Amino acid sequence: MPTPARFQTLAVIGNGIIGHGIAQIFATAGYDVRMMGRSAQSLNAALERIRASLAHFEAHQLITAHEIEQAIARITTSTDLKEAADAELVIEAVTEDIPLKLEIFGQLDEICPPPAILASSSGQPASKLVAKVNHRARVIATHFWYPPQLIPLVEVCAGPETAPEIVPWVCQVLQSVGKAPVVINREIPGFIGNRLQFAMLREAWSLWASGAASAEAIDTVVRNSFGRRLAITGPIESADVGGLDTFYAFASFMFPELDTSTVPPDAIRELAAQGHRGLPSGRGVYDWSQRDGNALLAQRVEELFRHLQRDKEKRQD
Repeated sequence: MPTPARFQTLAVIGNGIIGHGIAQIFATAGYDVRMMGRSAQSLNAALERIRASLAHFEAHQLITAHEIEQAIARITTSTDLKEAADAELVIEAVTEDIPLKLEIFGQLDEICPPPAILASSSGQPASKLVAKVNHRARVIATHFWYPPQLIPLVEVCAGPETAPEIVPWVCQVLQSVGKAPVVINREIPGFIGNRLQFAMLREAWSLWASGAASAEAIDTVVRNSFGRRLAITGPIESADVGGLDTFYAFASFMFPELDTSTVPPDAIRELAAQGHRGLPSGRGVYDWSQRDGNALLAQRVEELFRHLQRDKEKRQD
């Protein structure tokens, strides 16, 4: 299947927490963006969120006021899916509602003539989204991480019917907007990032639920040890650097001791059943009435900006 000869226009279907971030990324990089939403009100709210986000980028000297206005000018909004017809790349970013996604991809397949590429930003594999699609060779998964404007990673995964030439084309486009695409060789549930993230969460929850350590102790261990290294060396790199024989020997001892449960701990199930959702409800494993959750989130955002600033410095070297 031929790929688009050029790339100038992106259509984003959905203007929520992922969609408006993707629109910001591509508009800032100089591309025209069609942002689709359900209502003019939600689209206007999304534009305001983009402006607020770009203001943070300006405060961190990652963009100028003039560049902000140029980026905003490149974004047009619509409630009509047909406005995606002239886009070379379309990225679906709606809620995790499979019937809705299937309907959208079916409509996009009719609206957007090949060789336009149809991608999904969610963690859903491409093969789950093509039931109503005729031109299945152009459908691909491009899993952005939240918040997409601050997290470089995009997991790119072809489906069994995706044409092989689509993957490098999509990766090249993502690199052109400053993203760090990673190709996943075959469809697996959760892709890479979520599998690693939830493997650690399973062990952390297990340690807490069993009474082995407090939540504070577990989180402190991660933050003040390997959590600091992981931004530089990933887990496989760390094992190679530390000595594969040493890590193999320690893994042989540790693996039988790690939690292998196929369901979360009862203590977590009970909290969720009681409506204790964590920070959104004020209580989870932690009692958030005793902690400043907003300050913690702001601290995390500042750290993500510091990473972006370092990334920019590396590109300029």
